Amino acid sequence: MTARKLILIRHGESTANVAAAAAEAAGEETIAVPARDADVPLSELGERQAGALRPRLEDELARLGGDVVFRCSPYLRAIDTARLALGDATADLAIDERLRDRELGVLDALTARGVDARLPQEAARRRWLGKFYYRPPGGEAWTDVALRLRSFLRDLPVAPSGAAVLFTHDAVVSLFLYLLLGWSEQQLDEFLLTRTVANASITTLEHDGTGWSIGVFADVEHLGEVGVPSTEHPGAARVTE
Repeated sequence: MTARKLILIRHGESTANVAAAAAEAAGEETIAVPARDADVPLSELGERQAGALRPRLEDELARLGGDVVFRCSPYLRAIDTARLALGDATADLAIDERLRDRELGVLDALTARGVDARLPQEAARRRWLGKFYYRPPGGEAWTDVALRLRSFLRDLPVAPSGAAVLFTHDAVVSLFLYLLLGWSEQQLDEFLLTRTVANASITTLEHDGTGWSIGVFADVEHLGEVGVPSTEHPGAARVTE
């Protein structure tokens, strides 16, 4: 890959984010998700967050002064975020399933309490292996997501501006840091211990000719500028992390 800048955008708050937070707060075992993961829509607040991205992206694209590659997860919440953030530029958006959220398999729609109560062997296995290598039955480990992202980066075309805008999910944003900055499992864990990829946040990674570095991480300044609340729902983390 010879791109020089990645602009990573997490989707706005989804209805499943809201349901998961409510279930965890109430001590419930299951999350009342409104649809399968791929079809979960944005919440009303999530739509406002996505719309607040538009002026920020317009300014960023103007500074780049050239064509940009746009790629998006196939999940509805990411597509709707891109649609509201890009406006007419959505016509240039291409869907890539490798940017989808981490699949949780048998843990899907369970709270942490629900996993402990209903799948205690899986809960114990996850604690033993750690989140990075634990693969729930029917789901993915973080390393599985990293593998498909390596493939994505290999195939990513280079725009004249050298930049790509990617609409995706929190675990995916985190793993781009791991891959491009050359971090270890422990370094990624330590970084995320006190940081969350907020909804509708912008993270940038930039290459200076010798290596990659973080420009901004999970920046939500654009939300505050228009009075839209920010939210920090951990997405794929809602079950076991």
